Amino acid sequence: MVDSSSDHNDPLRGPMKHISFLIKPASSTCNMRCRYCFYADVAEHRETANHGVMEAPCAEAIIDAAFALGPDTEVTFAFQGGEPTCAGLEFFRSFCAHVDEARERQTVHYAIQTNGYVIDDTWAEFLAEHDFLVGVSIDGYPEMHDWLRPDARGVGTMGRVLDAISALRRAGAEFNILTVLTDQLAHHPQKLYRFYKQHKFGFVQLIPCLPGLDETNDEYSLEPESFASFYKTFFRMWLEDFKRGDRMSVTLFDNVIPLFAGVWPQQCGMLGACAPQFVVEGNGDVYPCDFYVLDRYCLGNIRENSLEDMATCDALRTFIAEPRRDCTLCADCPFERICHKNCKRLNTCYYREDYCGYRDFLEYAAPDMIAIARTLR
Repeated sequence: MVDSSSDHNDPLRGPMKHISFLIKPASSTCNMRCRYCFYADVAEHRETANHGVMEAPCAEAIIDAAFALGPDTEVTFAFQGGEPTCAGLEFFRSFCAHVDEARERQTVHYAIQTNGYVIDDTWAEFLAEHDFLVGVSIDGYPEMHDWLRPDARGVGTMGRVLDAISALRRAGAEFNILTVLTDQLAHHPQKLYRFYKQHKFGFVQLIPCLPGLDETNDEYSLEPESFASFYKTFFRMWLEDFKRGDRMSVTLFDNVIPLFAGVWPQQCGMLGACAPQFVVEGNGDVYPCDFYVLDRYCLGNIRENSLEDMATCDALRTFIAEPRRDCTLCADCPFERICHKNCKRLNTCYYREDYCGYRDFLEYAAPDMIAIARTLR
């Protein structure tokens, strides 16, 4: 959302402002049919499931609201879905053109999370030209990915995604890999790690597969025991390479290891407190978190409400004040100070009331993590 180095109690004021928007330019529209899609579940819980492609006045309102904070603002425009490329390349061309027209001295960063289905050389060259950080979704080795992430016809998509990555590499676009860690994939950490190495993926993020909003688990959601067993093996393989000077950036490790040196994490919710975002749906409605794009958490509309009003509204205060689920192991957990029950949505995959896979994994990995953290100081 917003951070100010001068006044954390009033983040929309101060000489150094940082604001980020997570924009859904195609709402919940997607050209794939992933078996576990969490956003399809979220959308089905709203009165309007799909708002369609964002219109130009709405996109311009986002840009203008960000730049109205002043010329000394650092702005991140991140695009997600559904599948954001379903909005079409011309949407992104127009968006970037308006940024160029409206900006003064603002520093602007772009990011996009895509399934890669339509990324070709033209898309890749555009993304590289505008310095987009591109997140590409791949759920592991081909047979697992094709089973979990078919297209609308039911056809596996790994071939198209690897072609997209080749196009990004040719264009010189910066990209990383996002993998949804289902319970099925969690049983094959060695195979997944070797797949990453085979394709020379140097930056990877694994997101636990979540159950539906009305459930505690389902066929694909990651169980706490699976979280622990997967990461113990995956960390061991990562550590062996790390000691040889061959380091893969893994988001969980990149966030947890510095915690042992007192360094604040980049990932929201890791310390048990929400850092609200401005998540903008296709019609301009704004929400505090991508996991909770629900009617009851709507903060307002980017074309009708000011950022300051939305950052101080009752819906946001209610969202932030909501408690996290209990776990009896927190009382004597040596890692409680760097967890505090973690993200209130993701923690479904980390712990139950009587077992914590996150603690189980950290007890295994902490000695090595602490040793690495000492080198950071």
